[in-house]
Amino acid sequence: MNELAEALSAESAHAAPAHILEALADELAQRAVPGAPRTIYQELWHLAFWQQMTLDWISGIETAYPAKASDPFPTEAQCAAEPWPRLCRRFLEGAEQAASAAGDAKRMATIVRCPSRPGQPTRLMSVEEQLISLAAHNAYHFGRIVLLRQLLGAWPPPSGGFTW
Repeated sequence: MNELAEALSAESAHAAPAHILEALADELAQRAVPGAPRTIYQELWHLAFWQQMTLDWISGIETAYPAKASDPFPTEAQCAAEPWPRLCRRFLEGAEQAASAAGDAKRMATIVRCPSRPGQPTRLMSVEEQLISLAAHNAYHFGRIVLLRQLLGAWPPPSGGFTW
């Protein structure tokens, strides 16, 4: 597995996504932390949203960019409709798909169309560039999830995670 694939689905610059998410009950994932703008659930839903956008774009599906900043975060109804374990599975399955794409050296230079914010021109990126962007985005939000777990007294996970 190359470093980009590792960054998307395994242990690289941070603990593996599966470890960061492990042993977290739905109630804790949905619990608001005073001063934090989002719950762990909302952070992961957001990650799954953008991960699916990337998978669409690198597959040649020009899924539209969200019209408003709130669109890539779940509504209360969306939170209620998808239990935490299912959301975790959806994210982790997508992460494996992204890692698999990162392992396909022939595909990395392929140029794909990535729709932009409304009113902005469509961006052209290589599959590799789009996957690097996804890995950076995931690392940022997983850092937030780890911090929320720490504030909730739910870190480290049973696998140990990174504690230093």
